[in-house]
Amino acid sequence: MTERDKAGAFSVVLIEIDIMLIFDGHLDLSMNAMEWNRDLRKSLQEINRLEEGLADKPDRGKATISFQEMRSGKVGLCMATQIARYVTPENPLPGWNSPEQAWAHTQAQLAWYHSMVEVGELRQIKEATELHQHVSDWEEDDKNTPIGFILSLEGADSILSMEHLERAWEYGLRAVGPAHYGPGVYAMGTDAEGGITERGKDLLQKMESLGMILDATHLCDDSFWDAMDIFHGAVWASHSNSRTLVPNHRQFSDEQYRELLKRGAVIGIAFDAWMLIPGWIRGKSTPEETGVALSHVVDHIMYVCELAGNTTQVALGTDLDGGFGKEQCPYDLESIARLPKVGDLLLERGLSQEDVYNIFSRNWLRFLTHAWT
Repeated sequence: MTERDKAGAFSVVLIEIDIMLIFDGHLDLSMNAMEWNRDLRKSLQEINRLEEGLADKPDRGKATISFQEMRSGKVGLCMATQIARYVTPENPLPGWNSPEQAWAHTQAQLAWYHSMVEVGELRQIKEATELHQHVSDWEEDDKNTPIGFILSLEGADSILSMEHLERAWEYGLRAVGPAHYGPGVYAMGTDAEGGITERGKDLLQKMESLGMILDATHLCDDSFWDAMDIFHGAVWASHSNSRTLVPNHRQFSDEQYRELLKRGAVIGIAFDAWMLIPGWIRGKSTPEETGVALSHVVDHIMYVCELAGNTTQVALGTDLDGGFGKEQCPYDLESIARLPKVGDLLLERGLSQEDVYNIFSRNWLRFLTHAWT
């Protein structure tokens, strides 16, 4: 079977790419814009300078992302999120006091994405033809082509009804993680227990009928296995590291990884320090003190490659600036522009240049091409 037979005509386009394209599987761009009040068009230095003296969030002045830094690191594509948690009065997590408020906040985030499209910084991608065209445009001129994004929803509490899910599909939502942290309307997330709710079953069935991708990230174990039984469409894990390397229920076990691999999923590796090495204490540990480095990202990548027996089902899902900054990143990552260094480290581990291309972009691209055709 030829590469064209296995991955479709799109793989032929990829083989001809000379310019390295990095596809990040998880970035909270609109959260940074709308909650952290960061203008990502500014330089990273200016973004951090404007936060000097602020202490409302632990990562103030420690951002790693701007559009300029993404371009410098060849990050020409990403899965970009909407995120707004609904919390009940007894839930100590931060969030909105009604699902309607959560929905409205996701719509504000959507408006920001649209505004960045209007000024030429971003390009929304909703289907395979647009994806192929974007890769071609980036290959031809990565300096002036807008950064492409596919819209993903992290935690589905803001979806008020199946009609709202249909509306979200129409405006370009292509992937949904049913839960985030804590108990949710549709599923139980990180730090919670329990399976998919009755409303969650309806959500998964509607997602499957629309062709939405299920993001298994953040599902607690019970909800994960329920979802695998109920949902029969395309599934991935946008930013989920190994529980074997770093024991924590936020991470995936080998059994969960194997189920995802069997389902054809791509697994994105996150750069959050506490997910990379055991023993990290959030709010106390520092990158320099612990020595957490990009080499630990590579450890998790290589672990998935070993489980899969290939390099075609693992990728990057950095989650950079996802509620943390340089204070909780590998010490040798100054900004997202540093991502190409991961390729050097993978080559040092014995992978080929083709393997690096897979992990940097082709695996996400191939997955989406299959899911959308």
